[in-house]
Amino acid sequence: MALLVEYDGSAFCGWQSQPHAPSVQDALEAALAAVAATPVRTHCAGRTDTGVHATGQWVHFDDPVGRSAKAWVLGTNANLPGTVRVLHAQAVPVDFHARHSATARRYRYLVTDTPVAPALYRGLVTWRRGSLDAGRMHKAAQLLLGELDFSSFRAAGCQSRTPWRRVEAISVARAGPLLCVDITANAFLHHMVRNIAGALLAIGAGERDADWLERLLACRDRRQGAETAPPDGLYLVAVRYPERFALVPPSRPFLFPFPGD
Repeated sequence: MALLVEYDGSAFCGWQSQPHAPSVQDALEAALAAVAATPVRTHCAGRTDTGVHATGQWVHFDDPVGRSAKAWVLGTNANLPGTVRVLHAQAVPVDFHARHSATARRYRYLVTDTPVAPALYRGLVTWRRGSLDAGRMHKAAQLLLGELDFSSFRAAGCQSRTPWRRVEAISVARAGPLLCVDITANAFLHHMVRNIAGALLAIGAGERDADWLERLLACRDRRQGAETAPPDGLYLVAVRYPERFALVPPSRPFLFPFPGD
């Protein structure tokens, strides 16, 4: 069974179960176990970090009781905290794997540069003091397209065997007081999106020139990069799979719509 899951990551230590703090995985598995009356183990498409949100996280598990997709949605949501919701459920072939079957993932990073930090969107967007030039950020971001060595954008503790990733699309757009960094890649290194966002924010604020990203890529040294952007504004918004799995895409619009949505 595959589930499409949405969550506010503010109160969680991330997706993955940890012994020291509550995780999204713990909350979801407890709710699924309540429906199944037996333990249920889940696997996700993207193991989001502490404070990171999702509007399009895909999860799969082996159904131990043969309930309907509708029963899994209604029953699981009845046992979840309000910060986590199952939006959709469907049966999938036995060879489907939420993580290993994925061919691309899409993230959005939201920033506001209002004079005063917002109260209502606290934890949902990142606030940056001072005006940001979205056009300058977008132009610089195009240097990251293609299959490249992203060593300068990976966390020190990243366990990936290779720093090479293929970025299919990246854009920076403004909608009123909000800026959105939208990036799609075949996969991501640990903290890769937040490190890219941090670099683009430095460029948008005029602290770095637009060609700095090219030099940063070439040096392959994370220590030469910008500060890692906070997790608050980061969302996993979509995961792509081969058509044969026939997964239903998210039906609800993104919380903060942008041109082209």
